[in-house]
Amino acid sequence: MIWVALFNAYLCRKYVTGMQIHFIAIGGSAMHNLALALHDKGYQITGSDDVIYEPSKTRLQEQGLLPKSFGWFPEKLGAELDAVILGMHAKEDNPELLRAQELGLTIYSYPEFLYEQSKDKTRVVIGGSHGKTTITSMILHVLNYHGKEVDFMVGAQLEGFNRMVHLTEENDFIILEGDEYLSSPIDKRPKFHLYKPNIALLSGIAWDHINVFPTFENYVSQFQIFVDNIVNGGSITYNEEDEEVVRVVENTTNSIRKIPYRTPKYTVINGQTYLDTPEGSMPIEVFGKHNLNNMAGAKWICQNMGVDEDDFYEAIATFKGASKRLEKMAEGKTAILYKDFAHSPSKVAATTLAVKEQYPDRKLIACLELHTYSSFNAEFLKEYKGALDTADEAIVFFLPESVKIKKLKEVTPAQISASFERNDLKIFTAARDFRDFVFGQNYDNTVLLLMSSGNYGGLDLNSVKKLIEE
Repeated sequence: MIWVALFNAYLCRKYVTGMQIHFIAIGGSAMHNLALALHDKGYQITGSDDVIYEPSKTRLQEQGLLPKSFGWFPEKLGAELDAVILGMHAKEDNPELLRAQELGLTIYSYPEFLYEQSKDKTRVVIGGSHGKTTITSMILHVLNYHGKEVDFMVGAQLEGFNRMVHLTEENDFIILEGDEYLSSPIDKRPKFHLYKPNIALLSGIAWDHINVFPTFENYVSQFQIFVDNIVNGGSITYNEEDEEVVRVVENTTNSIRKIPYRTPKYTVINGQTYLDTPEGSMPIEVFGKHNLNNMAGAKWICQNMGVDEDDFYEAIATFKGASKRLEKMAEGKTAILYKDFAHSPSKVAATTLAVKEQYPDRKLIACLELHTYSSFNAEFLKEYKGALDTADEAIVFFLPESVKIKKLKEVTPAQISASFERNDLKIFTAARDFRDFVFGQNYDNTVLLLMSSGNYGGLDLNSVKKLIEE
């Protein structure tokens, strides 16, 4: 009976201490949030990374999860591990990954593990080329406002939430932001293919991630797979104003409910947006046609989760937006500063239009940093045609060094100018020149809009805020 006692002791240890999990590339935005969530759940967490930036570094350190030394240490991995979670930052020849494979350990990508944690829950997955972070954030804000507990994974820090990932045993629902990028260095499937949603939303399709999906047709096919993978009897809530989305939904043979949504009616008066509701006009904190469209999708998802329409409107009136998504950074007597994560053509166009529509009587200076792999591709650059047309003054900034680092062909200012098709477009290729431009403007009756997924060549945003607030 000794083996019985040993087995019971093993189960007891697992129950008390939780699974033992090692993270390869623990410092990533998503990865460290998952590590913290599992630590809260009682799991034993270890991890490695070759570099960890803030705020991940401090947040891991506060919970005792920061690696003692940066680098890869195969000796950290042993047969006692229940699982290894592999981040995208690692490479296929990562020494720790090779050690895990040698030991025959169970290796999960980030999305694979989320599915394992949620396969007995109702999975709500928000997909689309744009808007998915905002829509997920809106849903979580409404549910949190009404005290409805759910598990979740979202791609931005939200007001009222400590972390971007929350996992429990008891919650019935999990809300997942469905990213179409690859799952891990050894799993080339898009993340949102792995979630198998019960309730899904598709916000829009606009070609992105050209380094992974070289043609538009190949990119669109990933969304077709997403819709086809919805659990039988589930539902797809979709933006009927997007032709590609409609085509994908109509093409599926999956036995699911199809729920279309469109942008609700709204008005803008003196810089304030009012949403038309059955109870009358209601002021809201966010603005822009794309955000109102996102809100319509969020409303249908919340209703599918048991929140009635009146309760949705009550909660959404206090939603101020997701971090880095059309975020008001500073406001002075005559000037306003907004920062946005927008970098793809459709996002740039929607964000620029939204700001101009909100402040039609102010000069709009829109600055876009080209930073991603796609934005440095000569063919993809053509997608930016007209993206900055609604700005009174349009600026594009990029660093030629960034192009070299990505090992791409040289991109010239002439190529960029031709792509945007705007004769008065200003183009800067040096961080100092761009900084001098920003600090050399007269911002009377002006909105300054900074758009990038990078850091604007190291631009000191705190100094920009002080400039605007003067």
